Amino acid sequence: MKRSKRYREAFSKVDRLNRYDLATAINLLKEVPVTKFDETVEIHMNLGVDPRKADQQIRSSLVLPHGTGKQVRVLVFAEGEKADQAKAAGAEFVGVDEYIDKITKDSWMEFDTVIATPNLMGKIGRLGRVLGPRGLMPNPKVGTVTMDVETAVREAKSGKVVYRVDKFSNIHVPAGKLSFDAGNIRENLITIIAAILKDRPSTVKGTFIKSMTLTSTMGPGVKLDVAGVTLEAKS
Repeated sequence: MKRSKRYREAFSKVDRLNRYDLATAINLLKEVPVTKFDETVEIHMNLGVDPRKADQQIRSSLVLPHGTGKQVRVLVFAEGEKADQAKAAGAEFVGVDEYIDKITKDSWMEFDTVIATPNLMGKIGRLGRVLGPRGLMPNPKVGTVTMDVETAVREAKSGKVVYRVDKFSNIHVPAGKLSFDAGNIRENLITIIAAILKDRPSTVKGTFIKSMTLTSTMGPGVKLDVAGVTLEAKS
């Protein structure tokens, strides 16, 4: 298949056999000719866990120090005072039955994050078939089932990311936009890596992070020096 000039130029900058430090990897991505949109920077990790075991199903969330660069649309299932708090915090959509109907009957999906108060989980549980596969179902483990809807909305708006290990033991986490300052991208990445290191299950023996790759939406995959980057995250 014939590749574009930009594609060939991008991949020519990366030595596929090399393992790069974080700063060099970020600079390599930023040197690639720009696209017509601001690409998302992502880190992909392969972990030495067995997702079939309940205690090794890593799932959590964190707020990036420099945000994601994405405008996040928040849907909150709440009533009364909690609904008022969600609106005041900046949630675009707040309610219960009307939004359950829009999702189930109209296939409405014009939101990026869903938050719910615990008392309503029984009512919105039937949305699991729709929201679950998209990673949008509210979950107490990542702070989206909570009575503190005000904080949850503000965190979502300020750059909260949710991550979970897939069935192949991989984790994929957005770390900002390619237009970000290189130092800010690095700080976001260090925050992500440090959080995942803390999530290491006590039952995992041997190597925890087997590989790391940094990439952008349309850019090349840049393999990272796991030992060196891990050391940075721990310091």
